[in-house]
Amino acid sequence: MARSKPFTLLPHSVSRQITDPIISVIARTGVTPNHLSALGFLGNVGAGVLAARGEFLAAGLLVLVFSALDLLDGALARATGRATRFGAIFDSVLDRLSEAAVLGGLVFYFAERDEQREIILCFVALAGSIMVSYVRARAQAEGLELREGLFTRAERVLLVGGGLIIGQIRIALWILAVMASATALQRLYAVWQRLGGSGAMSEAKHEEQ
Repeated sequence: MARSKPFTLLPHSVSRQITDPIISVIARTGVTPNHLSALGFLGNVGAGVLAARGEFLAAGLLVLVFSALDLLDGALARATGRATRFGAIFDSVLDRLSEAAVLGGLVFYFAERDEQREIILCFVALAGSIMVSYVRARAQAEGLELREGLFTRAERVLLVGGGLIIGQIRIALWILAVMASATALQRLYAVWQRLGGSGAMSEAKHEEQ
């Protein structure tokens, strides 16, 4: 029986009618998928710098614009025959660093103003966001296809970018901290269910990190 499509708050793909013309232009420039991934990361670093300076509107716009490149690098890789396992890992690593750069900028902004509650929120939000991706990565390493996740990268990017733009970053951080942590637990529970609720440790070894 076919598995039902996981419920998500936002669509995680864009129609090819929209992306194909863009990809066609990019492909002719010689830009590679890894270039797009790196550019998206650098743009988010810039957003983090602006956030640290309190320039939230500009920071939010950069977050949305450069995170949108995440919708194009994979499509470019497939269209040009440059899809590689390293490229996928490189993209994932830079996605995590991009989130860390923006939240790190906010930590600096709040630290300058001795706003400890907001600093804690940034830490919890970042930890939860990383765990959402880490649980999926570990599940895939065990051969499990894990697509569940109510609050994945698309939702997190839109929330942080939107919160910065409208000047409601504290509310956005509260939502992000709660929902990212809840999504990590949701994915962990999904893994537990697929392993038969037992953890299935027959020949597996606990990983020490």
